[in-house]
Amino acid sequence: MIVVTEMLTEMLADSGAQLLTDSGRRVVADETLWREPAQLRGLLSEAEALIVGNQPRVDAELLQAAPQLRVIGRLGVGLDNIDLAAARERGIAVTAGRNANAIAVTEYVLAAMLHVARELTAADVSVRAGEWDRTRFGGHELWGKTLGLVGAGEIGRRVAQRARAFDMVVVAHDPLVGPYDVGPPEQGVALLQLEEVLARADYVSLHVPLLAATRHLMNRETLARMRPGAVLINTSRGAIVDEAALREALDGGRPRFAVLDVREQEPPGPDDVLRGHRGVLLTPHIAGLTAEAQERIAWLVVGDVLRVLDGERAIGAV
Repeated sequence: MIVVTEMLTEMLADSGAQLLTDSGRRVVADETLWREPAQLRGLLSEAEALIVGNQPRVDAELLQAAPQLRVIGRLGVGLDNIDLAAARERGIAVTAGRNANAIAVTEYVLAAMLHVARELTAADVSVRAGEWDRTRFGGHELWGKTLGLVGAGEIGRRVAQRARAFDMVVVAHDPLVGPYDVGPPEQGVALLQLEEVLARADYVSLHVPLLAATRHLMNRETLARMRPGAVLINTSRGAIVDEAALREALDGGRPRFAVLDVREQEPPGPDDVLRGHRGVLLTPHIAGLTAEAQERIAWLVVGDVLRVLDGERAIGAV
């Protein structure tokens, strides 16, 4: 049996749903399962495969309820909700939609920079209100501005490529990129220390996984190193940014603005410190959710789950 949880209809694209149907295996798909732990554990007692999104937390306790589990498929790229050590100890394969949503996230970052630079939405609201303020909405160009990437992996490098097409200067910090890695230098991207990236960048875009070392990487100290008037963009994981510290930093104008697609708590609670702040643009974790990206992810992850169940190795094995 294959159990699929947190499956909003649009998140398991047609290609993945068809693969599951054609497999002939029993499939239980319920988007509410992650909210019903007892029901989920009951189903997992017979499951050979589990396919999840950002929820539920697949930890050692949950895995204890799944004695027959052979593979976990993650509909996405983040793995912070899966206890990899516990899965490894049990010999459970883990596969994810590696790089399948990279184009979608990359284009979101470019859209975020253009949104901040040209304020088209605010201009539209102004015109609809009967105004015609050509001075206020002239905006700024991306040309000649500096983009700072925190993380120069697959997505970061794609962002750099497109930013260079806008004639932006691109700098990056990534301790996992060695001095002889050819990717960033070939793209004209200078690899610098984090402090220097933050001090130079007009736009800072985060592209790192959530690890102990990256939790609250953007805190009071690092935010204070950003340029006055700079913009912070986060499409990685919410906890990379200390949101309380960000609220204080925005009040002080450093950074001037933030675009956050991911949050420390998703969805945020009623006491959200950023919801009412005019210096942020908030979206509901949609950067990687284009129709095309979901097709790629579904095809890769569901295909990998079926490959493992058939005794083969997963393409996107973690």
